[in-house]
Formats: sequence, C-alpha cells, structure tokens
Amino acid sequence: MICSLCPRRCGAERTADRGEGHCRMPALPVLARAALHRWEEPPISGTRGAGTVFFSGCSLDCVFCQNDQISHQDFGAPVTVARLREICLDLAAQGAHNIDLVNPTHFAHVVAELLEEPLPVPVVWNSGGYDRVETLRALEGKVDIYLPDLKYLTPALSERYSGAADYPETAAAAIREMVRQTGPYVLEDGLLKRGVLIRHLLLPGRLPEAKRIMDWVAETFPTGTVLFSLMSQYLPLGRARDFPELDRRLRPSEARSARDYMAALGLEGFCQESGADDAGFVPAFDLTGVR
Repeated sequence: MICSLCPRRCGAERTADRGEGHCRMPALPVLARAALHRWEEPPISGTRGAGTVFFSGCSLDCVFCQNDQISHQDFGAPVTVARLREICLDLAAQGAHNIDLVNPTHFAHVVAELLEEPLPVPVVWNSGGYDRVETLRALEGKVDIYLPDLKYLTPALSERYSGAADYPETAAAAIREMVRQTGPYVLEDGLLKRGVLIRHLLLPGRLPEAKRIMDWVAETFPTGTVLFSLMSQYLPLGRARDFPELDRRLRPSEARSARDYMAALGLEGFCQESGADDAGFVPAFDLTGVR
C-alpha cells in the first residue's frame, strides 16, 4: 500500500512485512501488548478493565512519550488481521468493557477491516489526536468511542515537542469530526457507551497552554457534548531529559491550578489524583496477549 493514512501523508510504500515512512510500520499490524487495563478513565476502565491493544510505531515524535519503547523504538510483533480479531474477542471474553485500540492512527486500514464485522463490546479509538478527517470518515459507524489527546494549540510547542507544527489545526479538526460521528456522549451504568472523551496531559511549565486548551473545549462544545480528562501523570521519560524545561515532574501547584481552572470552566470529566506520576503505571510491553 502507498500510505496517506496519517496527516503526514508521506506516501510510504508499506508491504505486509516491511515498513517505511514516518511510522516505520508494515501494512500488517504490529502489537506490543493486549490485556485488561484498569488505569484508563473510570467510564472506560469500569470495574473489569478496558481491553487494551497497544499498536507499535507512531506518526508523532513526542519527546516525552511514556510508551517510547513501542512508539519510537518499535518493539512489537506482527500479527495478521485474523489474529488481531481473535485477540479482541479473547479480551471481550475475559470481561473487557470495551476494546481500547491504543495509537491506531497508522493502522486505520487494519481497524476498518477488523470492524467489518462488529465486535461484541464498544470499540475505543485511543489516539494522539493527530488524525486525518478523511481517514476518520472511513471509520464512521464502526468506532463507538473516540479518546483523542489534545496536546497543544500552539504550533511552536507542537513542533518542538512532537515534530508536527500542524498538530493544533489537525487535532482540532479531527476532534470536531469525532464529535460529528458520535454525537453527545452516552453513559450507561457509569460506562461510556458512545461519544468523545478529550485528554490533555499537563506538561511542566505549560499551565497557560493547558488553560488555552480547556478554554477551546469549553467554547467549542456545549455542555453535555464531550467529556474532558486532565492528566497529571507526566514523567520525564523518552527524550524529555534532552529538553531542560521538561526534565522534571509537575509541581503540585501546577496540577492544582489546572484542576481549579477546569472546575471554574465547568468542564465535565475527570482529573487524575496525585500519585499518577509513577513509572509503575506504564504498562509492561512484553507481548502479553499477543502470541
């Protein structure tokens, strides 16, 4: 395939077993872990956990990525689409409330094929927010829940920390498309069945950016349309130590100020509690559930 799935549209030739282009991945899916996961937001994890499927490779270059081992070092094992479906069905049989596809952007064609026949539980598209509207439209009616990041609205920051100056406009357009597809969020018995939950990871020294993002969400979507998750789990992982301003944990005052601002805006959603910035919360990428 000649790939134009992600916003980079690099035109890489991706064969079944050979990857080129920005994501470096082949056409067949590469997975690093598939297991029940209880550390997503409450309406995603529920009581039994989300059925998380972690894809390898990435179309972003986030210097602080907590999943650097799989996103940039490309750890993982290739599987067929048929095997991917078996994995998803097994997670559902284990009691997963949903199938949580983590970082699926560059495997959107695989997801579309996987979902030609619906899965028995809701499907979550858990992405960095750097998605093409055209690619998302090919998934309409197949994805139940969109769980995108909204990392930045300032191009200089997205270029410096993720190598994508077009991230702000691209992610904003993608999130609008996600909301168009799902409509207002639907909760049943405390679980998200349909809708969009926007995440923002608070970065050290970037409280003004977090406030700008929360302002955008509040101004763009009426109450009852989307949920918002303010994340304070930042750790200086990946290449963050090469960026002095990122080479520290969050100050309690930063997290507290962001939480207060979110409450003042009346945004519906979730704030991570203290203690989330622990390396123990990073999943073990060891091919669990893949083979």
